[in-house]
Amino acid sequence: MPIPLVECVPNFSEARRPEVVEAIVQAISSVPGIYLLDRHSDVDHNRTVLTLAGRPADTVEAVFMGIAKAADLIDLNQHRGEHPRIGATDVVPFIPLSGVSMQECVELARNLGKRVAEELDIPVYLYEEAATSPERRNLENIRRGEYEALRDEIATIPERAPDYGPKKLGPAGATVIGARHFLVAFNVYLNTEDVAIARKIAKAIRYSSGGLRYVKALGMLVEGRAQVSLNLTNFQETPIPRVVEMIRREAARYGTAIHHCELVGLIPEAAILDAAVWHLQLDQFEPDQVLERRLEVARQATAKSEIGAPDAFLDALAAASPAPGGGSASAYSGAAGAALVAMVARLTIGKKKYAAVEARMIAILERAEALRRSLSAAVEEDAAAFEAVMQALKLPKGNPVEIEIRQRAIDQATIQAGRVPLGVARQAVEVLELAAEAVTYGNINAISDAASGAAQARAALTGAGYNVQINLLNLGSQPEAEQMLLELTELVKKAGEIEEKARVQLRERGGLSLL
Repeated sequence: MPIPLVECVPNFSEARRPEVVEAIVQAISSVPGIYLLDRHSDVDHNRTVLTLAGRPADTVEAVFMGIAKAADLIDLNQHRGEHPRIGATDVVPFIPLSGVSMQECVELARNLGKRVAEELDIPVYLYEEAATSPERRNLENIRRGEYEALRDEIATIPERAPDYGPKKLGPAGATVIGARHFLVAFNVYLNTEDVAIARKIAKAIRYSSGGLRYVKALGMLVEGRAQVSLNLTNFQETPIPRVVEMIRREAARYGTAIHHCELVGLIPEAAILDAAVWHLQLDQFEPDQVLERRLEVARQATAKSEIGAPDAFLDALAAASPAPGGGSASAYSGAAGAALVAMVARLTIGKKKYAAVEARMIAILERAEALRRSLSAAVEEDAAAFEAVMQALKLPKGNPVEIEIRQRAIDQATIQAGRVPLGVARQAVEVLELAAEAVTYGNINAISDAASGAAQARAALTGAGYNVQINLLNLGSQPEAEQMLLELTELVKKAGEIEEKARVQLRERGGLSLL
């Protein structure tokens, strides 16, 4: 099973103060398990695009830290640049990489949006796949008139009210958060400084004014040269070579040509291969003819996960080391519960006897598989969170400044070490709910499997609860710690209510009792 990974490409409205960009990067990089894959700053745009990837929970936490730091350091009232913007953190898209669905990325976007609004008091708009209305799918509609227009209209025009947060703009502006497919950011520079030509070409090729599908384009002046700035939202349907060649022909109309092209951030390998195939006319080309791809397939065929295989995980759990420990074991139990629910759903779907509940079983199957992926990932996430606490405890404490830095690091790592099992507890209760539905409506021949899934979910909740408590024990009366413990209490209460209903159904349908 692939490790759940998401990509996030936050855009920050700053490039002319390197120290500010570096502070944002450091805030993001402070979260364990995050891979900062690329950073691209454009002084004329006065904008920095970061590309990071990681497990879903880690990525959300890292982006939140970056948004918070940008809000502290960037004042939109003082910001000027070629690129349109409405916020210090202007746009934050989540993109599924592996083991994560688009719907899960939508949930990440919405959860982050709520948190940014509640904790940072920043208005948040949802776009693309996470949009709450068709008009807000397109970023251009939300960003119309930029920060200055939104500042004047957000409180008085209903259509401009945010999805989350206040109807007013502070110095950090607003942030647009969403989920989307891969986007290729691509700039084409022309052999002219006449920006009017770039604007005419942009109008000719962008979809909104009659051009190519999945192409967004602006004309601007960058580094003394006319530039056509592109966002290609579906390179499979509208390949990069087609876009570039159309720009080349349009430029020729005005007596100019392409000087060079520039990639902003990262690009999927498939997009580069498509361009190579197009230009070289490799009509019979197959992707597995790339040497590195063939080698990776061979490597994966013989590789074994260090912790993913059951025997390997149990060996690691039994070893004389504190991690993986109870938190990882709880996540593993929750994943097993979700797997059993998925099994029961599959044994129900397609059976005439259960046709009336098939649609619900399909939904249960989809959610159970998503939970199984997430809880499987939490096996390692819990171990990593514990390791971060250990690393914080090793920081120097020779003077007051070092002591303060060390304590802050310990507190942050400890909170994260509580968040991971609390996340497991939340998901365990959701697995328990799905298991209860499987007991009630699923294939009667698999009712004991559904009940076993419920038992595994309950074990996950119990074990995760112990780990939440032990990690937060030394944090005292910190508000977040108190809120987490309160949530844990509510989850345990909710689990009891679910079990009581399942107990009745188990006895009536199968003659069994929930132990």
